[in-house]
Amino acid sequence: MLQIDDRITIEDWELTEQFTRASGPGGQNVNKVSTAVELRFEAERSPNLPDPVKRRLRRLAGRRWTNDGAVVIFVQDTRHQPRNREIARERLAELIRAAVHVPKRRVPTKPTKGSVRRRLEAKKQRGEVKALRKGPED
Repeated sequence: MLQIDDRITIEDWELTEQFTRASGPGGQNVNKVSTAVELRFEAERSPNLPDPVKRRLRRLAGRRWTNDGAVVIFVQDTRHQPRNREIARERLAELIRAAVHVPKRRVPTKPTKGSVRRRLEAKKQRGEVKALRKGPED
């Protein structure tokens, strides 16, 4: 069971792990031991995630979101399978925590009258300076 916060927990049946051989350092060991972890979380079918969280998770996951509604996290950071499993679960938890956070709605503001007046005066001054650069007319 993966505890996200006090309201959301991910059950073990929602997570599937596959182990493959990792690339990178490890010497001959890399050819024998499957240390890389592919963690798959069926987010679309999860009863523990509310719909708004699922929508935000889909947007945050990006390429890691599959067509069938799963989040796939691939980790091959270390040479140890248990540590890679921990890292994958931590990354999934962080991703879901980010999706739980509701972004603050931006309220558009108007410029103040004083700032509009100052901007127009600056434009007028700049125009006068440029007008003085012109040569005398014939």
